[in-house]
Amino acid sequence: MPPARLVIFTRYPEPGRAKTRLIPAIGAEGAAAVHRRLTEQTVAAARASGLAIEVRTTGAPHDRFADWLGHDLVFVDQGEGDLGERMQRASSPLPVLFIGSDLPDLRAGHLAEAAKLIESGRTVLGPAEDGGYWALGLTEAADYLFADMPWSTDEVFRLTAARLAERGIVPALLPTLSDCDTPEDLARWPALSPGTAQRSRG
Repeated sequence: MPPARLVIFTRYPEPGRAKTRLIPAIGAEGAAAVHRRLTEQTVAAARASGLAIEVRTTGAPHDRFADWLGHDLVFVDQGEGDLGERMQRASSPLPVLFIGSDLPDLRAGHLAEAAKLIESGRTVLGPAEDGGYWALGLTEAADYLFADMPWSTDEVFRLTAARLAERGIVPALLPTLSDCDTPEDLARWPALSPGTAQRSRG
């Protein structure tokens, strides 16, 4: 099995459009700063893992992403549609490992472990504390995982595992991680506070 492509989904940290559920608590600028820092941490972990990185983007032209995250990365537009449609488009060529960009506790070791499992032929899932998943690794086409999924609900992991089970696939499970979407989430990681995040930009 060839090495997995690591596909990261993110958006440009434009105030008012990034991490909108944090805006009531810390304002649009603060929410965008948190998103900026989380994405930068994700890309740093991805680089340290040694995997080939593809960043699926929305919210700005690729040159702005390159100026922000580095000109060594591959940038591809996410395109239209819900998350499932965008993931389905990004799933070829295989094998592939999908992750988001809002995981404060993500480390290179998590990605290296996932890649090793994928290269051994396993389907991989990383459970998220909110009932979704933070990672999905595929070795073969799995369009059935992307259609008619209630994204951003606590049913996503359960339904994904059930759809795999219907086809006799038992995924290898990665450690459970939590993403940072709400003010309650943000309280768990003080280093992501807006003031600290803003200072990292300077």
